Amino acid sequence: MIDVDNLVKWYGPTLAVDRVTFSIPEGAVVGFLGPNGAGKSTTLRMLTGYLPPSAGRATIAGQNVLTAPEAARARLGYLPESNPLYPEMRVEEFLHFRGKLYGMDRARRKERIGYVCDRCGLVPVRRRLIAALSKGNKQRVGVAQALLHDPPVLILDEPTSGLDPNQIQQFRTLVADLKGKHTVLLSTHILPEVEKTADRVMIIAGGRIVAQGTPAELLRRVESSSRVLVDVKADPQAVKKVFAAAADVSSVDVTAIDGWCRAMVTPRDQKDVRETLGKLISTNAWPLRELRHEVASLEQFFVQITASQT
Repeated sequence: MIDVDNLVKWYGPTLAVDRVTFSIPEGAVVGFLGPNGAGKSTTLRMLTGYLPPSAGRATIAGQNVLTAPEAARARLGYLPESNPLYPEMRVEEFLHFRGKLYGMDRARRKERIGYVCDRCGLVPVRRRLIAALSKGNKQRVGVAQALLHDPPVLILDEPTSGLDPNQIQQFRTLVADLKGKHTVLLSTHILPEVEKTADRVMIIAGGRIVAQGTPAELLRRVESSSRVLVDVKADPQAVKKVFAAAADVSSVDVTAIDGWCRAMVTPRDQKDVRETLGKLISTNAWPLRELRHEVASLEQFFVQITASQT
């Protein structure tokens, strides 16, 4: 549904996007991540036809964004990070305007405006001026206009920006409803959002795709760095000596904090050493305050993989 082949973008002597290649199947929700300056927004702007590529090819629902831009845009709903709106218009008026640009007749516009206002939580404010809306509601209007013409492909750049936790939960529900019917490319800096909503994740750094896969596949690449945190009331050096001698323990780092010892225990070969540590704590009669397995996160992987590109 979205096919990108060796996409390149130069800004004068600066290479912003370097031979980016990926494919997103119909109905998938894909998270697109990258640090500032990585080429993420430039890639999205090329996909949506706002910027011409210096080289390479991109198609949206079978339409080439460079040689058939109107056909490609007709199959695409786009929410840019800047979310350009007309503040002097009312919400319903703005959506009618957008519908006319999409070539929708009045009956179709009324039907779809009712649908997107309901799905995006805009019913209470649909007749209010956009200038009078909160930032969160303005963001909802941006999502609504992207959905208005029922496109097969949606590209959403920071769609939860300005939303409160309840609104973010509603957005997750909306994305879950869209899955299968629409192909969604979701760009965001909120990594837990990607873990909860995306089927696959792509990470761009230095203008290149440096990792892609399901959230579970990416997490397996950092599982080896998972550790066990232990807080006991004991001498730190004694704790380090006892824990380091245990089977399946690779390393132990200890810190003294207000009479307590905090130990970060790294297991060998991803073994679960919590039971072993618990027995050692009991044998040595150390008062225990906490014993917790620190699970690797997508954020941890993101930091590792992008830091290696700088």
